This record gives sequence, structure tokens and C-alpha cells, in this order.
Amino acid sequence: MKVKSLIVIVMVAVFLSACGGNKEQKTDAAAEETAKVLVKLEKVTEQPVEQLIELTGTVDAYKSNDIAPTIPGRIDQILVEVGDRVRKGQTLVVMDKTNLIQAKIQLLNAEKELARVDTLHRQGSATQQAFDQLTTQVDVAREALRNLEENTTLLSPIDGVVTARNFDAKNIYPGAPAILNVQQISPVKVLINISEAYFPRVKTGMEVKIKLDVYPEKLFDGKITIIHPTINQTTRTFVAEVSIANSDFALRPGMFARVTLNFGTMTHVVVPDLAVIKQMGTNNKFVFVVENGIAYQKKVELGTRTGTSYELLSGVDNGANVVVAGQTKLLDGTPVKLTIDN
Repeated sequence: MKVKSLIVIVMVAVFLSACGGNKEQKTDAAAEETAKVLVKLEKVTEQPVEQLIELTGTVDAYKSNDIAPTIPGRIDQILVEVGDRVRKGQTLVVMDKTNLIQAKIQLLNAEKELARVDTLHRQGSATQQAFDQLTTQVDVAREALRNLEENTTLLSPIDGVVTARNFDAKNIYPGAPAILNVQQISPVKVLINISEAYFPRVKTGMEVKIKLDVYPEKLFDGKITIIHPTINQTTRTFVAEVSIANSDFALRPGMFARVTLNFGTMTHVVVPDLAVIKQMGTNNKFVFVVENGIAYQKKVELGTRTGTSYELLSGVDNGANVVVAGQTKLLDGTPVKLTIDN
């Protein structure tokens, strides 16, 4: 009887021990499951993405000319006002003509003297030296008269618009600033700074699109007309000039412009913007990719943003499962479980 009782006691102990072990295993498994972070995933795929970059600049006149004589003097007439449209060759300002009249008289007298000496020279009564000196004096007087004519009647060198007037008629022009400023605003231009990475791909004649905040519903066409040949060592950018026809004069110098360049399409992985995390204090961006129930942090390089998605230039493979919800609780290597709607 004692032996049988001992056997029963041992069996009961083994049974209780087994029950306790199973309970501990179940408790550990439950704890592990509870420790998993609840996340939502989305599978990413490669898609064709338009290679667009948007750059900002300021609308500027295609040409700008200051209207002023090369020498100080009294202003006789100003024939235009700010805002007037002018044509190339149109008279804008007339300066005092006193010096011009004197120069004409001096030239006339010099030409008469030259004619007289020329006659004497042919007759042998005047030396070659005297003839040559007078010929030079006449040439100098003609050039002086031409210069005075240009500085007395000031013409517009371009078709444009008068954008500034700094003096009134009868004022003394002291030498600065210019009396008027005339700008050509059809076409206009925008200077943009482009990253050096695009230097081999930007060509003259390349078509671009322009948007302005003052015309939010309108899109303007333009093209690259000039590419500066050097790279700024500080900003690592180069300058390109965009020309816009502006036949209706809707664009004016000083307006803020957004210029979009299109480099065609490329196939890249596209990821929802919800998956992208920006590291505080840095320019680093990353996403969490789930493999076999574990979330791994992947640093990514972003490309173009389209709607609610980003093009990825590197960092995530095609077909990967990325976390789009719950990633704020994740660290690299964190076990995860999926929400019911995955």
C-alpha cells in the first residue's frame, strides 16, 4: 500500500508540474503577442513617374534701357509718361539745343574754310599740311556734332514701356540717375537656379511651364533660351534664362513665378507619403519595411511628389511591404502584427 501511495503522489506531482509549465508557456506567448506593435501595411510597386522639378524665380524685363545723355545739361522736353508704350526710334526726351546749334555753326565754318584751302591747295597757294589739318578739324567737328545730336534728341532703343521718370522738363540733368527707364516686357524672362545634377539634361529650346500666384488658374508656356556655362561653387547650381512670349502683357517685371521643368518619365518605386518619416534635425527620411513579422528601418531618397505619393530614388525594393500606420511606435527590428483591414 505504501508503494502504491507513493506512485500516486509522484504521478500527481508530475501532472501538476506539466500543467504549470503549459500555463507558463501560454503566458509567455501571450506576452510576446501583446508586445507586438499593431501596424498597417501597403505593398509598393514600380510605376512610371514624370520627372518634374519646380523652381522659383522673378519675372524680369527682357531688356531694360536707361534713357539719359552722356553729359549734364538742361532738359527741354520729356515727351512720354510712366506707363506709355514706345517704339524703337521714338523720340522720348529733347535736351537744350544751344550746344547743338553752336556745333552746327562751327562745322559749317570749318567746311567753308576747308573748301577755300582746298582751292588754294589745288592752285599751289596752300600747303598740304594746312589742307590736312583743316580736313582733320572738319572730321572732328562732324563727330562732335553727331555726338551732340545723339545727346540732344534721345530716342528709344527698343519697343517697350516707360517704367520710370526721374525728372521734369526744364530741370537740370546732373548726370545721374537716368531721366527715363524703358523696359521691353514682350517677351519677358525668368532667371532660375538649377541643381548641377541636371546640367547635362537642360538644353536651350527646352519647353517649360510657368505658374504665377497672381494668376492661379492660368499656365504659361516658356522655353529656355540661355544656359550660363558655369556652376556656382557655393550653391552647386547653374543659372538658366526662361523666355515667355507675354503678347498680352499679362506678366510684369517683379512678379513671383514658379517654373516647372519636365525631363520625361522614369520607372521607380512609389511609396505613400504616410509611410515617409522625416528625422528631426536632419534631412534624413526613412520608412519601415516589414519582413517576416519584423519592421526594419530603411533610409530612402525621395524624388518627385505626385498627389499623396513619393517617388523613391533608393532605399526600398519593388514589392516591399511598408508601414503606413503605427510607425511612430516602431524601432528598427520591432516585431509587429497587422491590423484587421490589412
